[in-house]
Amino acid sequence: MSAPTIARQPTVLARQYCTFWVAGLHLGLAVEHVQEVLRYQQLTRVPNAPDTVRGLINLRGQIVTALDLRSRLGLPARSDGELPMNVIVRSRGEVVSLLVDDIGDVMDTDGFSLQPTPANLPTTVQDVVRGVVPLTHSILLVVDADRAVDVSGVTDTSTRSEGAS
Repeated sequence: MSAPTIARQPTVLARQYCTFWVAGLHLGLAVEHVQEVLRYQQLTRVPNAPDTVRGLINLRGQIVTALDLRSRLGLPARSDGELPMNVIVRSRGEVVSLLVDDIGDVMDTDGFSLQPTPANLPTTVQDVVRGVVPLTHSILLVVDADRAVDVSGVTDTSTRSEGAS
């Protein structure tokens, strides 16, 4: 008696994502990794830190590292005067702020399939994105929270432009 053949189905997402934009890219993090989203918070610089580490913010008495997702993804720096938003993420037992350009909606991806990350994306983006979800009017790049906050080995190419003190 032979075993029945099981057809492989594409990965179906049955989760919600907090969406945001960085340099025109529509990105999303699983809501279970997002603690909250905040407007711009004043930063305190960290001496000798890589450019990706923009500084520290005081989140109701908790000191949180703020990482610039543009820099992490190897994208151009924000224009002077454009203040980032904060996506507060829980990853590997830590709380970290990802600095993004704008906040979107919470999106339900039930019924959508996670597709492989396109090979034509820059490797710095591919390193952080675990797949894409084709939507009606855009493509959602699904961010891996653990990889997004891992700045070990990241080469910085941007310059600081936000008002850190």
